[in-house]
Amino acid sequence: MMSKLEALLAERRPLVMGVVNVTPDSFSDGGRYLKVDAAVKRALSMVEEKVDIVDVGGESTRPGAEPVSEETELKRVVPVIQKIREESEVCISVDTSTPEVMRQAALVGCDVINDVRSLTREGALGAAAESGLAVCLMHMKGEPSHMQNNPTYENLIDEIRDFFRERISACDHAGIKRKQLLIDPGFGFGKTALHNLELVNRLRHFKSFGLPILIGVSRKSTIKKILGGNNDNLKIASVAAALIASLNGADVLRVHDVTETVAALRVAQSIVEESIF
Repeated sequence: MMSKLEALLAERRPLVMGVVNVTPDSFSDGGRYLKVDAAVKRALSMVEEKVDIVDVGGESTRPGAEPVSEETELKRVVPVIQKIREESEVCISVDTSTPEVMRQAALVGCDVINDVRSLTREGALGAAAESGLAVCLMHMKGEPSHMQNNPTYENLIDEIRDFFRERISACDHAGIKRKQLLIDPGFGFGKTALHNLELVNRLRHFKSFGLPILIGVSRKSTIKKILGGNNDNLKIASVAAALIASLNGADVLRVHDVTETVAALRVAQSIVEESIF
């Protein structure tokens, strides 16, 4: 029997992952959904907007962010996932690097582990393997607290590909099957603005792994820089970036603006396939 994520990916269209940050300090919507009811309400509104995956996170990973305690993250995340699952069958992802959060999220109905640290925290590989859930491995150079301190690469794409080879091998040794994995090259995580643009342009270089590619470009600082610091058009600019990423091979787009992204992707798919859905 296919998992929820496998069934969605089998539809052969770009999927939309909607962001619900249960944090006081995330870069875009920090504090808006800190209370359980507000977070659940936002998640359910995304379901009405035709989101494919709801991504719930309790630790900000914006540049400069510090880690939170396991207890804090559990209190933020688990009740939200539990309540969403009670109200909806939507695919739910937990944005965490913490092993116990992975375990508890799995117990209340989570479907995917989305880990910016690619299961490198002590115990994370084991917890993910025990859960049986799908896992997204993301590339990040350094930690959020210092990742944007002059990130440098000799060859951006090759170094990220080497990283994925190592993490995929680690997952294999831990008993996590390849079909459970997604990869995210980490737009905005230890990269300059020019690095980020290169990532989006060269997403197909990561297709050689034969794994679904997830990317999050929504409202990132690179988009703001392109706009010259004017945030008035940040929504449409983020949708444009997501659309280009999808045309360059992204299978899952992690976004804040679900309605607009769903509409843009639908139009793009209709034009590419010359079909009205």
